[in-house]
Amino acid sequence: MALTIRAFCVGRAYGLPKPSFTYMRNWQQQQDLTLIMFVIEGGDSPIIVDTGADVSRAPELHGLSMEQLEHETPQSVLRECRIDPADVKLVVNTHLHWDHSSNNHLFPNAEIVVQRAEFEFAQHPVPWHRHQYEALPGVVAAWQDARDRVRLIEGDVVLAPGVTSIALPGHTPGSQGVLVEAGDRRYLIAGDLVYLYENWAGDEAVDHIPVGLFTDLVAYGASLRKVEGLGCEVIPSHDARVVERHLFN
Repeated sequence: MALTIRAFCVGRAYGLPKPSFTYMRNWQQQQDLTLIMFVIEGGDSPIIVDTGADVSRAPELHGLSMEQLEHETPQSVLRECRIDPADVKLVVNTHLHWDHSSNNHLFPNAEIVVQRAEFEFAQHPVPWHRHQYEALPGVVAAWQDARDRVRLIEGDVVLAPGVTSIALPGHTPGSQGVLVEAGDRRYLIAGDLVYLYENWAGDEAVDHIPVGLFTDLVAYGASLRKVEGLGCEVIPSHDARVVERHLFN
């Protein structure tokens, strides 16, 4: 059976400044941010890529206006897929920002695959990135609830037949994407290297537009060039059109 990817909305944040999505661009605009959980099916067991946010923490810890409808909780999404969380053996966090890793604990029997550089940075981030990792006084980051099941990897690693982790540092030191061989198509779940389709499409000035948050812009540029060489279709991490399409096969 060929691999497929399904994309599910697991909440949204409203009214973010557009330059946080498109580096040094669109200063007067705002953009809603769609949270997406990906389910890869067709292998021995389902693979989850990114587990979304704990929306209840958004106002106090992150100052965001967020919404998660009842059918958008990770539990509801899994029921729609007819997936028992206990049957999931592999979860991949593209990085450990709170909006990508807060529900790892829902998968009690899964390995949580994280790049070593990400795991180390998430525990002691630079001050300007502490909120993204919930590395704050008196706060236990949600991803820590499944810390004992984290599997650390370094670089590009085959995770399952047709599924490969691709190291893409820049947004964070250990950002990674997930390359999926779906029959005669190749897809890259790009993580936060690419928030929106317009990041990858670029504009009249540049081939690609970085997102507004990163730790290393030079490494970011190298990761974009690396993706160019993969010969794949890029799937952004926060674009509502990804959810509208839903199925990648």
